[in-house]
Amino acid sequence: MRIGLIGTGRIGTFHARTLTAEPEVSELLVTDVDAARAAAVASDLGATLAPSPDELLSRDLDAVVIASATSSHAGLIQAAASRGVPVFCEKPIALDLPGTMDALRTVDDAGLLLQIGFMRRFDAGYAAARAAVRSGSLGRLHTVRAATSDPAPPPAEYIPLSGGLYRDCLVHDFDALRWVTGREVISVYAAGSDAGPEMFRAAGDVDTAAVLLTLDDGLLCTATATRVNGAGYDVRMELAGEKDQIAVGLDARTPLTSVEPTASASQGTPWPGFLERFAPAYESELAAFVRAVRGEAPNPCDGYEALAALRIAEACERSRHEGRPVAVEELA
Repeated sequence: MRIGLIGTGRIGTFHARTLTAEPEVSELLVTDVDAARAAAVASDLGATLAPSPDELLSRDLDAVVIASATSSHAGLIQAAASRGVPVFCEKPIALDLPGTMDALRTVDDAGLLLQIGFMRRFDAGYAAARAAVRSGSLGRLHTVRAATSDPAPPPAEYIPLSGGLYRDCLVHDFDALRWVTGREVISVYAAGSDAGPEMFRAAGDVDTAAVLLTLDDGLLCTATATRVNGAGYDVRMELAGEKDQIAVGLDARTPLTSVEPTASASQGTPWPGFLERFAPAYESELAAFVRAVRGEAPNPCDGYEALAALRIAEACERSRHEGRPVAVEELA
């Protein structure tokens, strides 16, 4: 297979290494707006350098992986669709619903395979939680708690381009909630705080957020996120049912210290960030993409899954600004 990669930043470079190690990939072509960075990745991995996305997409490709700036995703998906090239794209498709739906219409018209990079679906812990829910071992779920905490804020210039904490960060939790429980979110009540670094207020964003979500079977979920968790990177999900309760992301590396006198001291070093914590999941999702392109497996996360998660994030933004519960169906 000949696969193109657009974007050689941190996650793009990780994907490049994963793809060059994939037995089915015979050639990797890379490009980036930062030509020197792309050239360095190509040289390091023995990949073919393309001068631009248009030039890369004009080659005889079996598939393309998009890991470029968020603002470019929709246009690149549509460009690939016009050439009939299957796409793996990092979330999001676009930062708004109209842009997302326009891209999905193009994909549908082309009959294109589009897989979105919600890597938590490929994490062993989240997969085990999904299996536990479906086995009935937890009984009827009554409460789910999700949390994503970054150890330090992103660069100030990234924040105005990110789409905000709900669309950029909590969207992973929204997708995981739907995927693990198998239910749909029908309403949200969201709040946010910009009491941290000034750069969040300047961008009209928040550094910390909390959401109460009601699912279509009455299950209550909470999701929280922050950019300023100095203890370390912390991503967890707790699922409580009438028979049992379980946790994802609770191990020796969880940056959480109990103050109970009988508790054991933490034994591990916290994960430094998302790429280290979810490295096996990132590798697995690209392996799944290769199988899907080859017709050996179904698409594990299509564009409409991304649309559903974005609708929840958009409902959260409306709820935060208007100070009221918002039904997701309002975001039609």
